[in-house]
Amino acid sequence: MNTVPPRATSDRKKGLLSSVKNVKNLPSVPEDHPSYSDRWQQNETLRHGSESCIHTLASTLYLQLCFNFDTKNYKIFHGSIEAQFGYTVQQHEAGGFKRFISEMSQEICDFSRRAFAPGCFRVLEAFQRGGRPGAQKVMIVITDGESHDSHQLMEVVNQSKKENITMYAIAVLGYYNRRGINPEAFLKEIKFIASDPDEEHFFKVTDESALKDIVDALGERIFSLEGISSQGKGFGLQMAQAGFSSHVVNDGVLLGAVGAYDWNGAVLKETKRGKVVSPKSSYKDEFPEALKNHAAYLGYSVDAVTSSRGSQLYIAGAPRFNHTGKVIIFTLKNNGNLTILQALLGQQIGSYFGSGLLSMDIDGNGYTDFLLVAAPMYYNQGWERGRVYIYALSSEAFFTFHGVLEVPHHSQNSRLGSALAQIADMNGDGYKELVVGAPLEDHHQGAIYIFHSQNKMIGPYYKQRISAAGFSAGLLYFGQSLHGVLDVNGDGLVDLAVGALGAAVIIWSRGVVRIEAKMTFEPEKINIFNKNCQRGGKEVTCMSVVVCLRLDSMTKNKKDYRKEVAVWYSLVFDERRFSPWAVLDESFRQQPRTLLLHTGNQECERLVFSVQDITDYRWPIVVAVEAGLQSQVKGPVLDPDWPTTLRTELPFWNGCEEDTCTPDLVLHSHTDLLNVLQFCSTRKHATSSLCSHRKEPEEKMFVVETGRRKMIVFAELQNQGENAFRTSLDISTTPNLLFSSLLVKDQSDIQIECSTENRMASQRSCNISAPFMRSLSQVG
Repeated sequence: MNTVPPRATSDRKKGLLSSVKNVKNLPSVPEDHPSYSDRWQQNETLRHGSESCIHTLASTLYLQLCFNFDTKNYKIFHGSIEAQFGYTVQQHEAGGFKRFISEMSQEICDFSRRAFAPGCFRVLEAFQRGGRPGAQKVMIVITDGESHDSHQLMEVVNQSKKENITMYAIAVLGYYNRRGINPEAFLKEIKFIASDPDEEHFFKVTDESALKDIVDALGERIFSLEGISSQGKGFGLQMAQAGFSSHVVNDGVLLGAVGAYDWNGAVLKETKRGKVVSPKSSYKDEFPEALKNHAAYLGYSVDAVTSSRGSQLYIAGAPRFNHTGKVIIFTLKNNGNLTILQALLGQQIGSYFGSGLLSMDIDGNGYTDFLLVAAPMYYNQGWERGRVYIYALSSEAFFTFHGVLEVPHHSQNSRLGSALAQIADMNGDGYKELVVGAPLEDHHQGAIYIFHSQNKMIGPYYKQRISAAGFSAGLLYFGQSLHGVLDVNGDGLVDLAVGALGAAVIIWSRGVVRIEAKMTFEPEKINIFNKNCQRGGKEVTCMSVVVCLRLDSMTKNKKDYRKEVAVWYSLVFDERRFSPWAVLDESFRQQPRTLLLHTGNQECERLVFSVQDITDYRWPIVVAVEAGLQSQVKGPVLDPDWPTTLRTELPFWNGCEEDTCTPDLVLHSHTDLLNVLQFCSTRKHATSSLCSHRKEPEEKMFVVETGRRKMIVFAELQNQGENAFRTSLDISTTPNLLFSSLLVKDQSDIQIECSTENRMASQRSCNISAPFMRSLSQVG
C-alpha cells in the first residue's frame, strides 16, 4: 500500500534523531515508531485552509568557490528549525557547481489562499511515479474552509476515483463556530471529496484541538486497508518504511525497512530490474519468532563492505534487538535469497548498538579495513556518553572486535556516535580520518571529534575536538549529521559539513605543515685554546651557529604554495642549567625570532655566541631550537606528530687527533730525608741500633732524626702523550705527619689546587691545571 504524506527520507541516521527538538526521546515500543504515531504528529493541521504538504525538502545552496579544521573561520547556513534544517548534510558537485545540501525531515507549506486542487494533482503525480502496481492508495484531506478552486474540484475527485484512491476528508469547524458562520456549503464540499460511504471516510471536528480524538479511529481504518488478515497475522511490508536508511551498492541501492514484519525490520534492494525482497523466514535464525514483539528495527542503518577477495557484503543494524542491539553481515542475491554470515551483538540494554554504521577503507586500496558500529546511548558512570565499536575485517571476510572509541573525560550526556563519517587524509600520512558526532555534549550544544588513522589503525585518542560552544551562533545538536568529501572553498583541501538544529556549518580545513630545523656550528667544536674575542672585559671563545628552517607541506594546499608563512624560533643554550655555558651576543638575544618561509623552501640565519670559562670540558653544550607558526588563526597548522624542538650537542675540541685523547703521564718524586741505607753508611750513625738491625729493603725506609721539624718531597709530573683531562696527584702520609704546603718551583702556567678527601688530613688530592694538562708539558 502507498500512503503519500508523509514520505520517509533516505538517511542512515534518521530514526536516532527522529525528533530533533526532543532528541532524548527515542521510540521504546512499536506504536512510537515514526512509521505510525510520529507520522500523525507530523501531520499538523494548518489553519485558515492552508494545505498540509509535509514532505522532505533538499535545500540546495550554491557555493561556487565563493587538529586542522579551522574553528575561527567558518560559514553557517541557517534554516527552519520547525522543518529541522540541518537534519542531514551532504556535499555535492555537478555542472561545475559545488553544492552544499541540507536535508529537512519536514517542511510545512502555508499558502495564503486555500487551493485544494494543485495539492491533489501533486499527490496524483506522486502515486503514478512511486506507487507499485496493485498497491492501495490513500489520501487524507484536512481543511478548515472552502477551497478557492472549486471549478477544478470535480476533475480532481473524478481523477482520484479513476486512480482507485481512497479519500479521507476531515472538516475542522473551528473557524465557522467562532464566527457563527453556517458551515453547510463547506460540509457539502468536504463530503463530496470523501470516498463513499461518508460514515467511513468523512470526519468533522468542532475545532483544531479535537483532531486528536479521531487519530486512533482513522488509523484503524487505514490499517484495515494495509492487509492484516483475519487470522491475526501481523504486518508484512505494509508499514515497512522502506528507505528509512539507504546505501548505494554495486548493483543497486540497499534500503532499510524498519517497519517490515511487525517492526522487526528487513532490508530491501532496489535494482534496475526491480525490487529484491527476501521473505521473513530469511531472518528467523538471527531474529527468532519468540522475540517478534521486541521491534528490532532491522534496517535502521545499512552499509556495505568489500573484502580482500573483492566480494561485497551487506551490513544492517537492528538497535532494538533483544534490547541490546545487533548487527548482521549478509549477502542478498537478486532472486531474494538472503544469507546471514555473521552477527555482532551489543553489550548493554538501551545502548542502541547498530543505530549507526560506517565501513572504512583507511588506506584507499579499495578493500574495507574496519567496520564501525555506533552505540550512542551507551551508559557509563552515570552518563549517556555513547561509544563506537571497531571491528576489523579479516582476509576470510570475518569481523573481529578491535576496540572502542570513547571520550570518558567528559562527564556528561554526549551520545557519541550519533553520526559517523569517513573523510579524506587530513594530515598527509596517506590514511583517511574519522569524524564522530556527539550532539548532546555541552548541554545539547554538541561537539564533533576527529580521529586520525595511523599505520592502518584507527587512533584510540581524538586529535581534535570541535565544540559548538566555540561558535557564536548559539548552535544546538551540532554534530547530528556529518559529511566531508569536497573542497568547497577551492584551497585544495576537503572541507567538513556539520548539521545542527536549524543550521548547517561548513568548517574549512587548514593545510598541515612540518617545520624542519637544522643547526650548523662554525667551527664544529669549541676550541678552548683559541680565545678570539672579548666579552665583558674577558678573553673568550666566540663562535656562530647557523639556524635553518624549512617548511614542508603534508597536504596539497593550493594557497599555501603561493604565500609566505611567518615562522618563529627560539634558540637556547643548556636549557636545564641555571647558568648556561654559552651566551648569545646582545644583538641576537631578542627571542623569539621570525623568518618568512615559502612551502618547500629553506631560510637560514647566523647568530654569534660566546663560550664562558668553565672547568669541565667533558660534557658538551646542549643547544635547542624550538619553532612554531606565527599565526594560530590563519594559514596552515603544524603536524602534531612532528617534533617542534630540535636538540643537538656542541662538543669541546680536546686538542687530540681522535675523539679520545691518549695521554702518557710520568711521575718522578724524591724527598730530602735519608733512607736507612744512606743513614747507616755514615760513620756517625753506623753504630746506632737502627743500623745494627737493618732489614731489606733499606732504600724504601726513610729516617727522621730527633729534632727535625719538617721534610720536603720533590715531585715532577710530565705528560709525554696527548692532552690529559682531569689530571690529579694524590698525596698520602702517615698520621704522624702534617701537610704544610705545596709550591711550584718551575716557571710554568700550570696551576695546582689541593684539597683533603673525606676530611682526613693524611690524604690530599691535587688537580693539575684543571681541566686538562697539555701534551708535552711538565710541572714540578
